[in-house]
Amino acid sequence: MSVHTCSSREFTRDVGAAKRAAAQGPVFITDRGRPAFALLKIEDYYELTGKQEVSLLDLMDSIPGGEGIEFEPKKARVEISVADLL
Repeated sequence: MSVHTCSSREFTRDVGAAKRAAAQGPVFITDRGRPAFALLKIEDYYELTGKQEVSLLDLMDSIPGGEGIEFEPKKARVEISVADLL
């Protein structure tokens, strides 16, 4: 694992290079010479925080005001017929 550093200007100019560097290790983005942000792979973030990737269902459950909304769609009926090509 290698650590890279780039300025805010370099990051803005070439985001792709920063992303490629982040695949090898964390990238520290500086603002006026001081580290201000860190760019890292999402897997590394989850490992650092002890969190897991959020599922779509978990994300939808976290929407405020969604409790108490009943949703029971009717079962769809799909009829398939043979195409008449003559």
